[in-house]
Amino acid sequence: MAVYAALFLLVASVAGVLTVTADSPEIGFENPDYVVSDGETVEVEGQEYVVQISEIEESGGGHGGGGGGTSLVATIERNVTVEQSEAWANGSTVQVGEQEWRVEIAGENASEFTLVEVPDRQAILEADPQADNETVARDDGEYVVVTEDDESTLVPVEEYFPTPEERSYATGDSFAYADHTVTVDGVTADQAVLVWEATETESIEVEDEGIVTLVETDLVAHFADSSTLHLSSDIEGYESQVAQIEQFEQYNSGLFRVLILGLFSVVLLLGAAFIPSRY
Repeated sequence: MAVYAALFLLVASVAGVLTVTADSPEIGFENPDYVVSDGETVEVEGQEYVVQISEIEESGGGHGGGGGGTSLVATIERNVTVEQSEAWANGSTVQVGEQEWRVEIAGENASEFTLVEVPDRQAILEADPQADNETVARDDGEYVVVTEDDESTLVPVEEYFPTPEERSYATGDSFAYADHTVTVDGVTADQAVLVWEATETESIEVEDEGIVTLVETDLVAHFADSSTLHLSSDIEGYESQVAQIEQFEQYNSGLFRVLILGLFSVVLLLGAAFIPSRY
């Protein structure tokens, strides 16, 4: 009985030593395509990306790591140029600069449109101390009451207010609008379409061992430390390392079960040795 107990104890000891001393493999790249520090810019196929590394609350551990605490995440950003457009309907009012304008398109086969100034009549009347602040309507039209030397005169609005400014634009013409230089892309009887280029920020978040596509390149991300990101196109190498880690975890789990079973067998054998004989 003592011999069997010693044998199981030896097996359990060997399994325990192997479990404790075994080094767990970890993901790593000897020659990554890109090594980027926090805040640096990396160029991928002619496109520049800015990398920002930050910590987030960890929802689960990666390969070889435990859960809980925080984990690292990289935000990869680039500025891209996109085409934007806007349609102005015939008869609508638009704001260009500090002035309002009315869009006018003449004819079914028009190739241009006209912006007609919409004067701020209320502001003009309030700025004139001799004019009433409101126009008056008569049977023959609309008037402004102007008082001079205690004598009031009705002045037709067409004569009182300045002639509206007009600006015409044809297809292909450009002008300033809303902090952009816009180009007339097309004109129909119903509307005029304007196009311009604007810069937008494209943002991608990637966690440790995540796959990210930059331009048309697939890269696996790995944090060498809390401020350095490695990006590698060796996806097969990464998958091979993952397989090795999974195999190690299986072997380590098996050794742990051998350790428990060996210790249990030793206890069982020693316990059986002290059971009194019936004969």
